Amino acid sequence: MHTPDQDAPDADTEPPDAEVSDVEAAAPAEPVEPPAPMRPADAAVAAQRAALRLGGGQARIDAQHARGKLTARERIERLLDPGSFEEMAPYIQHRHSGFGLEKERHPGDGVITGFGLIAGRRVAVFAQDFTVRGGSFSEVQAQKVGRLLEAATTAGLPSIAILDSVGARIQEGVWSLAGFGDLFWRNTQASGVVPQISLMLGPCAGGAVYSPGLTDFVMMTRGSSYMFITGPDVIKTVTGEEVDVETLGGAHTHAATSGVAHFVADDENGAFQLTRRLLAYLPSNNADDPPDLEPDDRLDPNDAALDGLIPESSAMAYDVRDAIQLIADRDSFLEVHEEFAPNAVVGFARVRGRVIAVIANQPTHLAGVLDINASDKIARFIRFADAFNIPLVTLVDCPGFLPGAGQEHQGIIRHGAKIVYAYSEATVPKISIVLRKAYGGAYIVLSSKMIRTDVCLAWPTAEIAVMGPKGAVSILYAKQLAAAPAATREAERARLEGEFQAQFNSPFVAASSGHIDDVIYPRESRARIVAALEFLKDKQPTALPKKHGNIPL
Repeated sequence: MHTPDQDAPDADTEPPDAEVSDVEAAAPAEPVEPPAPMRPADAAVAAQRAALRLGGGQARIDAQHARGKLTARERIERLLDPGSFEEMAPYIQHRHSGFGLEKERHPGDGVITGFGLIAGRRVAVFAQDFTVRGGSFSEVQAQKVGRLLEAATTAGLPSIAILDSVGARIQEGVWSLAGFGDLFWRNTQASGVVPQISLMLGPCAGGAVYSPGLTDFVMMTRGSSYMFITGPDVIKTVTGEEVDVETLGGAHTHAATSGVAHFVADDENGAFQLTRRLLAYLPSNNADDPPDLEPDDRLDPNDAALDGLIPESSAMAYDVRDAIQLIADRDSFLEVHEEFAPNAVVGFARVRGRVIAVIANQPTHLAGVLDINASDKIARFIRFADAFNIPLVTLVDCPGFLPGAGQEHQGIIRHGAKIVYAYSEATVPKISIVLRKAYGGAYIVLSSKMIRTDVCLAWPTAEIAVMGPKGAVSILYAKQLAAAPAATREAERARLEGEFQAQFNSPFVAASSGHIDDVIYPRESRARIVAALEFLKDKQPTALPKKHGNIPL
């Protein structure tokens, strides 16, 4: 850095422009022309754009901020790369009269639609504007959003919905209801073609909830977003049940109990950051591959620690997320449905920069058994990954399906069959590793060789059988144990369990029959997955011609 007079000529040296006359030097600078007055047409554009930014008016913007919520335009600006948003149809207004509608018309009619960039990738986005009639869904909203989704689907762009609305615009009657029907149809047509993400940043009630319910991922914010078919007042009137909004349809309820929400963010900015992170794992459409990164040795985990992960006793639990983090690139695991059905873990990760979809049993919850909720969670995640060309990696440690009359009566057979269907239907590369328990039907449905998994591996701690040694011995040797002297009965039971373990539960038994491709050291898991993905990257399976299958919903 230099001082301001460092570049000034010395007093003893000749001025730089010695030949310039004193008259010329003293001549005043050219006067700066004042800006030309704005033409009326340009002034009209400026005025209309200023009105657009006000939405339903400054008072309603202030009210939105007072609730701790951003406006629709502020949300779009924070979600997208700076300056990348290109708006569609900003001036369209509703065409209805009655109930005061004719007295209040706002450009855009309560929804902002357009295209932009996230990390340089093109996306389609729409945001409901709560400052315009509570963001109520209207005929014009349906028209604008429908055009956007059609353009996004044909152009192969992910679509992001930012939802904050009181529901259907009652004053428009059947027109607003028909708009919902058109939106649901478009969500369905886009399903499996482009990723669809719904950000719930306010209320969503009545029929409106079915649009986010049809999308691939639903994200909610704590304390400010909620979803329900019927509100607390209607429930109290019809059933007499009293329930508050948060308990009925808040973020925690839908993340942990209903499974409607896949992610929960602490606030709106957290939701935008999480959305950007999620998109980093997803292709733009079903014809693209997921966005892989260049391998980086600095992201290699300490996979040697896998050798000591499984406890000596098969009755002891461990966190399967430790296994995932020791296999995947460092800090690359993004868990999906974290709070729902915690006995199963699903999410996206990378190995040597390649995107994978991970499915795993969680021994710390219900010993990792499969129940109704875990079955739905796993099956849906598999189908999404398969639709968008993301390879499946399954880590198995499951003692079976959860027993009980409640599970049977609620349809565990039907729900468990969804996992079989999803894995059998999937055509992406499929890799499974049996870490410990793989018993009975759970072994079959969790990406086994029989349902066409490409590479099936097992750790030395794997136990693959119809059931565990204790249960098997109790059934197979019931009479022999009953006849044994009481003093030696437990010793005899232990001997029989050891024989059963060696004869049936060893991973080498499954490997000798071809149901397991190899028994590996745990520390080899990452390298074997990387190798399998490389060999399978051009996999092109064939399928029988049909309209579609009939998944056991």
